[in-house]
Amino acid sequence: MTAKNKNSKVETIESVGEAVSKTEVFFKTYGKTLAYIGAALIAVAAIIILYIQFYANPLKAEAQDQTFKAEQYFRAEDYDKALNGDGNALGFIQIIDEYGSKAGETVYLYAGLCQLQLGNAAEAIEYLNKYRTDDAILTARAIACTGDAYSILENYTEALNMYLKAADHADNVFAAGYLLKAGIICEEMGKPAEALVYYQRIKDNYPTTPEGYEIEKYINRIEVAE
Repeated sequence: MTAKNKNSKVETIESVGEAVSKTEVFFKTYGKTLAYIGAALIAVAAIIILYIQFYANPLKAEAQDQTFKAEQYFRAEDYDKALNGDGNALGFIQIIDEYGSKAGETVYLYAGLCQLQLGNAAEAIEYLNKYRTDDAILTARAIACTGDAYSILENYTEALNMYLKAADHADNVFAAGYLLKAGIICEEMGKPAEALVYYQRIKDNYPTTPEGYEIEKYINRIEVAE
């Protein structure tokens, strides 16, 4: 071993020894504090695990069980019982009040659709705005239903915004229906030229949809009027 390598090895050993010495001093000084912190973190973690295992998960399961009857009423188109319950089973309003999103985000969509079917537009908007999902199709549907609620309130500007937002959110066959509603709203607002733009989009992009098959009559109506 050369003198240079020997000196380098000695320096490395000394550096390691110095680091170990500093670490020992650190733990002697702060070891008790670190132990308390470690114990506290373990205790917090244990509390979180116990909360999830014995409270949150059972509550979530209970909440989801409660939605079963309400969903049955919804499918049967009994929107009042789906929303408000039947005296025994809870409706979506009570489920949301008691469990919130633990019952699943879909309860907000259900509640909004029930309110919409019952003609309660403002309440429908409130619930639909709380609905969250990663599913683009369902998100677009909720946005379009919000547009329906604004239409009931005769807030056509906001309704139009919602229909266009829904059509742009998910580029699929359902977009044709949203664009058709956008065109009809534009006609209601006295904007036939803008309506024609949306009708043409249906004709160009969604010709094989039910709306696409019927769109010529909407286009012709505007062109004849001009």
